Amino acid sequence: MQSDYGVLFDLDGVLIDSHDQHQQSWFLLADEISKPLTEEQFKESFGMRNEMCIPHVFGWALPEEQEKIQELGDRKEELYRELLASSGLEPLPGVMDLVSDLKQAGIPFSLGSSTSRKNIEVCFRSTGLDAYFRSHYTGAEDVSNGKPAPDVFLEAARKIDRAPEHCVVIEDAHVGIEAAQAGKMKSIAVTTTHPRSSFVDLAPEQIVDSLEELNAEKIRELLAS
Repeated sequence: MQSDYGVLFDLDGVLIDSHDQHQQSWFLLADEISKPLTEEQFKESFGMRNEMCIPHVFGWALPEEQEKIQELGDRKEELYRELLASSGLEPLPGVMDLVSDLKQAGIPFSLGSSTSRKNIEVCFRSTGLDAYFRSHYTGAEDVSNGKPAPDVFLEAARKIDRAPEHCVVIEDAHVGIEAAQAGKMKSIAVTTTHPRSSFVDLAPEQIVDSLEELNAEKIRELLAS
């Protein structure tokens, strides 16, 4: 039986962990262009779109230098995909069981990510998640405003024909929880990237350490509460 509810996933830190490849690709780019980059800056940037972190976190371009920002972002993503191709990728623990359970329970799900569609497609093919998500994914180029604006999750909800207030967002980034709340959606924080204590003030409906703690029935109960 099809449910009125929906689940909206973030990608990195929720379904997969390519944190190391993201970090390595940014530092490779910093070396290429002879710009400074710290681990603290990288951590602050996680979950942000390139056009936000390049000028505002890394300081590699002025906000109005759109062409330069685009070129830098495109090069970073090339490096990232090269690293993915060479290292391979596995879904995080609990991911395949959860999407299988949601599918069996008739609860549709979609992806809303700050990364590009090309990156999403590479990640999905590498892990087999493409068979579950099919065309239900939204990337950076599909919306005007990145997280913490709710746009990417609103579009992800639209793709599965679900009202935002009937959806729960599963996120590992602070900006993602803020985006969910801005879109009037419930949220579950996963502590793969940030410690549990850092989510307390954001007040998501639930905080988990792994998707192994979730199943379709628990998500249905959270959305019905």
